[in-house]
Amino acid sequence: MTEHVTIHYAGKEFRLPLIEGTAGEKAIDISQLRQATGLITLDSGFANTGSCRSAITFVDGERGILRYRGIPVEQLAERSTFKETAYLLINGALPSQKELTQFSVLLNDHSLVHEDMKIFYQNFPRSSHPMGILSAMVNALRSFYPELQNLEEEINITVTRLLSKVRTMAAMSYKISRGHTVVYPRPDLTYCANFLNMMFASPVRPYDLDPDVVKALNVFLILHADHEQNCSTAAVRVVGSARVNLYAAISAGIAALWGPLHGGANQAVIEMLEDIVRNKSLNQTVDRAKDRKDPFRLMGFGHRVYKTYDPRAKIMKRMVHTLLEKLHLSDPLLDVAMELEEIALRDDYFIEHHLYPNVDFYSGIALRAIGIPTNMFTVLFAIGRLPGWIAQWKESMDDRDWKLCRPRQVYVGPVERLYVPMEER
Repeated sequence: MTEHVTIHYAGKEFRLPLIEGTAGEKAIDISQLRQATGLITLDSGFANTGSCRSAITFVDGERGILRYRGIPVEQLAERSTFKETAYLLINGALPSQKELTQFSVLLNDHSLVHEDMKIFYQNFPRSSHPMGILSAMVNALRSFYPELQNLEEEINITVTRLLSKVRTMAAMSYKISRGHTVVYPRPDLTYCANFLNMMFASPVRPYDLDPDVVKALNVFLILHADHEQNCSTAAVRVVGSARVNLYAAISAGIAALWGPLHGGANQAVIEMLEDIVRNKSLNQTVDRAKDRKDPFRLMGFGHRVYKTYDPRAKIMKRMVHTLLEKLHLSDPLLDVAMELEEIALRDDYFIEHHLYPNVDFYSGIALRAIGIPTNMFTVLFAIGRLPGWIAQWKESMDDRDWKLCRPRQVYVGPVERLYVPMEER
């Protein structure tokens, strides 16, 4: 027998069905609420509202669990590659060796960017943020690569086109912004090694690929590959609900990810650490973070979803310490970051308020250690999140209960009033 929740309103009783997910979480189905009662729900920020049923990612913030297609993210970070994880998210299962090889061939075949796109890059102002450029250029891809006739072929090629070309476009934007020669992808390199080579190699100095750095980038991208219905994923689904092409939906996701409260948080972490180093204000910064009257927020600590330690942060923390030990870096900013981590992990205030270092804190440090420029951090996040966005878009396209997203509102403006002619105002 289906469970229900009963609402009493206007002298009547209304029964709303309960829906249970495979992991035991429950939701009240309010799809018929307005039709039955004339009421809507109000939930600012949608913190208590489910927008869809999804079989892609499971998050339990109370227990610190994150799984992609049922597989714990810890296992993927340790044993998998970003390419294999992308295949898992998009297709629903880990690939066989043959499937992974075919996927790799498609990624390689579509890794080059149309030469005419260089003109676009060269005409953006040099001060333009890479995220703004990336969002615009992903949308522009639709003009260079029109849709195919076969729907299945279209989806497969568009998916691999995005995964491969966005990586190339990101490296290209960095090279052009510095006035350097663009480095093309190489068929003999893995997905992450290719990106690092395109970023840092030059005609006069080849880039020495360190396996630990390649592994760190793989882990970073895997940990950011999907995170349920977050702000940017919701943007992809909402825009996609209008049945736009995949490029437009992903472009919207990139724009949403740009915000400092979302994907821009890892960049904000480094900017905060730079401010601490510049002003020698570590203790003052910690005191401000603990002062409830001060609006200051310590970037990279705590998480809206996780009420315990962010499982991704545990993995990224190990990777950060491996990198710092291996690379023997001398960087006062990284020294301050480690001091701040020690304070947060032993301070009663931080422990009581669950203000543990999150994945943004450690990923910002890892990217800096690798040599990624600060303004490229969010671009790396976007590359990592691509498989999740694509999987979510694809799932919404196949949803039998699909509807155009059109939220309601509670109107609080003025009631009806008369138009006043200009001469009487």
